Amino acid sequence: MYNRRAMGKPRLYVTSRSFGKHCPEALEIVKQVCKVEFNPYGRALRKEELREAVKNADALLVGTDKIDEELIRSAPNLKLIAKHGVGLDNIDLKAARERGVVVTYTPNANADSVADFAMALMLSLMRKLPFAHISMKEGKWEAKKFIGRELAGKTLGIIGLGNIGYRVAERASGFKLKVLAHDPYISKSKAQQVNAELVGLQQLLRESDVVTLHAALSPDTQGLIGEEELKQMKNSAVLINTARAEIVQEEALRKALKEGWIAGAAIDVFAKEPPPPNSGLLALDNVVVTPHFASYAEEALRRMDLMNAEDIERFFNGKQPKNAIKHEV
Repeated sequence: MYNRRAMGKPRLYVTSRSFGKHCPEALEIVKQVCKVEFNPYGRALRKEELREAVKNADALLVGTDKIDEELIRSAPNLKLIAKHGVGLDNIDLKAARERGVVVTYTPNANADSVADFAMALMLSLMRKLPFAHISMKEGKWEAKKFIGRELAGKTLGIIGLGNIGYRVAERASGFKLKVLAHDPYISKSKAQQVNAELVGLQQLLRESDVVTLHAALSPDTQGLIGEEELKQMKNSAVLINTARAEIVQEEALRKALKEGWIAGAAIDVFAKEPPPPNSGLLALDNVVVTPHFASYAEEALRRMDLMNAEDIERFFNGKQPKNAIKHEV
């Protein structure tokens, strides 16, 4: 544990561009225990900028920045990495463990926000709302061009029934959706609590009208959805990804959408962010795209800020953070 009396006020470098914006009291909490420095660029830091910024840092508060072994080794004073979010796939946990760096995150803080967003994307695709909106903005009146489909009575397939997927299933009951779920880590009884039927991946893909991804990125889920899986889906089905881009093979998805294997997709996450202007997905007219902001609701950001701030305060006051990860996991 850190001894602030013996070691002085630690330096905290904040790369997250939203921390403290919606919860000023969280910023005040960390300022009480740390010298705080912010990313000054208003954009994601480049690798060399990040390495220079953190070389004297005792702690990092990061968003989606890549915190790899090289970066961790370049910060000899680093003792704490606080993730402003839930997913930990951008942090080299093995390197952190080997260096004795504590890693914290904000579990459940944005689960409701992402679940809401996933439902919004389902409705947007099924009812073609973004496309009708663009048409109206162009001065057109094309109601019959954008005839959509109801959610009621359809089958929803949820890949990953964790904190977010579980909440999506809860919301699905209000839309009278049949829910199938694929998650090898969830018990049948847990799924039954939200009227979800646990099935194999192939069955879920074959039978679902909407497939929504809420799995964590891991070696097991990397590239989980490729050509073979997309061809198993109904040609009237749509795919929602608010999880991680790498779960879906991007070129396979582009091909599936262009050739009509599936009817549409809504994508909030990209392998390269922002995606290049010539991205094949951006050019398609059956795709809804958003800038990785499914979790960006004021309430979620406030919860994340406070959870990070309280853990940073506890750590530098010699206490165990409440949301420190267990490195063996």
